[in-house]
Amino acid sequence: MRKEFAFHKLNQQGQTKAELIGDIFEEALSRIESYVPDSRELAIVRTKLEEACFFAKKGMAAQASNQEAKSAP
Repeated sequence: MRKEFAFHKLNQQGQTKAELIGDIFEEALSRIESYVPDSRELAIVRTKLEEACFFAKKGMAAQASNQEAKSAP
């Protein structure tokens, strides 16, 4: 499978990091929502933070130290 379409099974360390990354983005969005009224602009902020969170997690998951050991075929 091409690397662009592959996925990584996370080990416990990777799962913990994924949760922490999600928490960081959730806190950021909550803080922003306290200053910005519900609007099209806020909807874009939500979407962009969701996208940024995805890529942060993808970057973390690509590190071998965060992946389950691959079994031999």
